[in-house]
Amino acid sequence: MAKYSVHQHPIDTLLSWIKSGEIAIPEIQRPFVWSSSKVRDLMDSLYKGYPVGYIITWRNPDIRLKDGTLSAGKKVLIDGQQRITALTAAVVGQLVLDKDYKETNIRIAYNPTAKDDEPLFEVCNTAIERNPIWVNNIAPILNGDISISQARRAYMGLNPDANEDFIEDKLEQLKAIKNRQIGIIELDSSLDIDTVTEIFIRINQKGVVLSNADFVMSKIASDEQFGGNRLRKMIDYFCHLLKDGSFNKIIKQNDKNFADTEDYKKISWIADIKDDLYQPNYIDVLRVAYTCQFNRGKFSDLVALLSGRDFENRRNIQSIAEESYHKLRQGLEDFFNQTNYQRFLTIIQSAGFIDKKLISSKTSLNFAYALYLQLRASKMPEPQIQNLVKRWYVVSLLTGRYSGSSESAIERDSKQILEKGIEGYLAQIEQADLDDGFWNYRLVNELDSSSTVNNAYLCYLAAQCKSNEQSFLSGSLTVRSLIEQRGDVHHVFPKDYLAKNGFKKSEYNQVANYVYTEQAINIKLGNASPKVYMEKIQNDIKLDKNEITSLKSIEGLDLNLQTHCIPSNLNQLDADQYTEFLNERRKLMAQKIKEFYKGL
Repeated sequence: MAKYSVHQHPIDTLLSWIKSGEIAIPEIQRPFVWSSSKVRDLMDSLYKGYPVGYIITWRNPDIRLKDGTLSAGKKVLIDGQQRITALTAAVVGQLVLDKDYKETNIRIAYNPTAKDDEPLFEVCNTAIERNPIWVNNIAPILNGDISISQARRAYMGLNPDANEDFIEDKLEQLKAIKNRQIGIIELDSSLDIDTVTEIFIRINQKGVVLSNADFVMSKIASDEQFGGNRLRKMIDYFCHLLKDGSFNKIIKQNDKNFADTEDYKKISWIADIKDDLYQPNYIDVLRVAYTCQFNRGKFSDLVALLSGRDFENRRNIQSIAEESYHKLRQGLEDFFNQTNYQRFLTIIQSAGFIDKKLISSKTSLNFAYALYLQLRASKMPEPQIQNLVKRWYVVSLLTGRYSGSSESAIERDSKQILEKGIEGYLAQIEQADLDDGFWNYRLVNELDSSSTVNNAYLCYLAAQCKSNEQSFLSGSLTVRSLIEQRGDVHHVFPKDYLAKNGFKKSEYNQVANYVYTEQAINIKLGNASPKVYMEKIQNDIKLDKNEITSLKSIEGLDLNLQTHCIPSNLNQLDADQYTEFLNERRKLMAQKIKEFYKGL
């Protein structure tokens, strides 16, 4: 089976296909990011007959309509949008969206009398408009708004000494740009997304990496029949507003039609939210909406469903496409709902994950949000929802549930929850994966790491934040406040001390050697061994000096060490006992995480 076909077509034919809708260009696949000078260079290359690369399209499968007839699938543009946008701007004269989503006009000027060392094309500006040797906009000539003879007469009127036959010949050469050939690679409609991605990567030499979500976005953006193009705009604008609330003004100025819609009202609230705990991009938004509504994990299936795929009978039916777009819209509106969004974040924060630096797995967060939306839709009591969502999120982190093939894991979990119910399935996971062997051995081994984005370590920090524990050797500042203030982690056994005693970086930078403490305390501890600095701290407390620590009693000191899972014999330890200290502290940290999970 041919995976794709390659054809050369005149630019005029390509543009006619775009006008007629035979090639569907996603409405705002992304703003036009080329500079005007790059548009000029494209025109120059076409004029001189240089190659300008390939356009890649992927034909949608034919779809069976309600009356039983077949409708031919459109070609969806998946690569070459910037070149096509440049052509429609320079050749057709259409306005393009700039990086601020504002419509702008790019005019390319042409100098028919240019010498070999002079530019034939330039981006039109005030100086060029005043200079009669330039045709200050090539679009009317290329798109047929004026004839060659009209253009010639207009030019001769401004340049009476020019050679009229020469100018006409040059204008004919300019118009011939429309007949230049451009390569179109059309990928077959029967190809699955993974194959399309592989072909794209091999053909595309720019190192661009596409995800399956990119194809979903192209698919929905090119759909007008069921409102996919409007969904795409909601997703794009929501993610943009989340990063930059001031973008709201740009939407109101440059997309007034959208700003007057209900869709705008559903997303615009995010512009005023400053919480950066969850920073979903378009892939995350799609993931949550898809998982929530379809109980599936593979984006390739979503593309098929939006094409109307009847998996059982291996054909495409319009009613399935319509239903799929309706379900996707419902999932997106649930995602964008302000109450849903903020209540979900409150749940995650109440579990101790109070800052984005404690969020290591976006996939776990996405699934937890999809689960929350499903449970809310089922009218389950809110306290019960909170308990189940917190437990699910933490168990998915502790077991590395989505660290491998996440789509397959999402699909499996979605099906199992649908079949067994969330409570039954979660209990099954806890019994199978969170047994004594996990808490006493496997989790302890997970903490044998130097990575501060280690899931087990992040759950340990979340446990400290949830309990609002004081930072190491401090009676005033909490771990939570230091994390929120972008405080740094410090070493129980100072790293310089360990380095001088022959330990490598990977050995002294262990999460079991990390604590959050005040910088002032850390400086006063210096590079001494725990045995030495603990004696200073005990004297500081006993003599009521408070020069090093704000702790008021030895009992308070003991409790502080205990909450930080520090072995009770810290005041006797030096470099010789460092490895033993790490082993013991990992066990204590694992038990703290166990208590944290059981208390969710």
